[in-house]
Amino acid sequence: MALQDEIKRNKDARYDHRLHALLLVAKGNTCQEVADLLGDSVRSIQTWVNRFEEKGLQGVYDLDRPGRPKVLTDEDLAVINAALRGAPKDSGLDCNLWDGRCLSRFIKVRLDKELGVRQSQRLMNDLGFHYRKPRPMMAGEDLELKDALKKNHADDE
Repeated sequence: MALQDEIKRNKDARYDHRLHALLLVAKGNTCQEVADLLGDSVRSIQTWVNRFEEKGLQGVYDLDRPGRPKVLTDEDLAVINAALRGAPKDSGLDCNLWDGRCLSRFIKVRLDKELGVRQSQRLMNDLGFHYRKPRPMMAGEDLELKDALKKNHADDE
């Protein structure tokens, strides 16, 4: 199973795998026999054979897999990037810090597009921003002592 997963994951391995399937068919095996032997569906083997007969080796290569269309355009990303450089309140939001929920709300209100909280968190990370949760200060806390105990204290540099 691990080998089959690696073949499916690696583009070159998928091409080689298809060549092996075609070779087995060319040697007289049926598509069903090849599918059982290699762990593929009969329909996949038939598709590869048909594409090979129509286009030669070019037909055996992987076709482009465009995936799901992007929700946000480059212009949207520029607007988001600019907004993240300021405070959420500057953008008319009622949150104190940028997080996934706040960014998701901003995208809905400002750009009229849906982006989930987790996707918003990933987007922040992709744009080079990181959520930092503020640490509360205890009453009567000695800030100088706290700074001296920090791992990366400024005086150590």
